[in-house]
Amino acid sequence: MEDKIKILKELLGKYKSAVIAFSGGVDSTFLASVASEVYGDKLLLITASSSTYPFYELDEAKSLAIMLEIKQRVIVSEETEIPGYSDNPPDRCYYCKGELFNKINHIAKNEGYEVVFDGSNADDLGDFRPGLKAKQERGVISPLAECGFTKKDIRYYSEIKKLPTAQKQSYACLASRFPYGEKITVQKLDRLAIAEFEFRKYGFTQFRIRSHENLARMEFTADEMNKAWEIRDKLYEICKRAGFNYVAIDLVGYRTGSMNEVLSESVKNQ
Repeated sequence: MEDKIKILKELLGKYKSAVIAFSGGVDSTFLASVASEVYGDKLLLITASSSTYPFYELDEAKSLAIMLEIKQRVIVSEETEIPGYSDNPPDRCYYCKGELFNKINHIAKNEGYEVVFDGSNADDLGDFRPGLKAKQERGVISPLAECGFTKKDIRYYSEIKKLPTAQKQSYACLASRFPYGEKITVQKLDRLAIAEFEFRKYGFTQFRIRSHENLARMEFTADEMNKAWEIRDKLYEICKRAGFNYVAIDLVGYRTGSMNEVLSESVKNQ
C-alpha cells in the first residue's frame, strides 16, 4: 500500500497544478486529500450540481471541501438539457461526462491549471462505462486507476487518513437507477432522491432504489436484506409518498451496474 501511495504522489508530481472533478464520494475525496499534500493551494475542486446529483450529496461535498481546506467551485451541469440524454440510451453517460468535462476543461484552461483529474479507480475499468471514453477524449486523467488503486485500497487508506468517507456508501448518479430506454425526467429523479434520502435514515450502508416507471425495485446487500424485510412497511410508505405505485425487494440484492445486465456484449464493446 505504501508503494502505491508513493507511485500516486509521483504521478501527481508530474504536474504543477490540478483540478479535480469532485463528487465528495469515497474515491474523489481520497484523491483530493492526497493531491492537497502535493499541490497545496494550486489545487481546485469542481463539483457539478444537477438534478441527477441529490441535494444531500452536494451538501456533503461542500462540507468535505471545507474540512480538507481545499478551494471548491460548484458549477451547473444539467444533463437533462442535453439533446437525447433523457431518452436514456445505453451510451447516456458519454454525453453526460462530455458535457461535464468540457466545462471543467474550460475553467482549468482559463485559470491556468495544468491538468484535470477524476476519481475513477481500477475497479471501474471492468464494467460498461461509456463515460470513460468521453473522459479520455478530453484528456482527463484518472490517477487512482492508473496507479492500480481498487475500491478496497481506497477505503483502507482513507481509514488511515481518518477521512469520513472511508466507509461511505458507493454512489452513482441517479440516472443509473433507470433501465435503458425509460424516459428520465426531473420529476422521476426527484422522487428517487427523496426516497433514498429517507432510506439513509435507517442506517443502510449500501443500497439502491431502481426505477421501473411506477415500480421501485429496492436492492440491499445480503447483510442488510433481513433488516429491510423487517421494516418493509416503512420502506413501502417512503416509496409511496415519493410517488411510486408499486414497491418490490430484489431477491438478488445490491450489485453495481445491475442495469447493464440486459445489455448485449456488442453494445458493451462499442
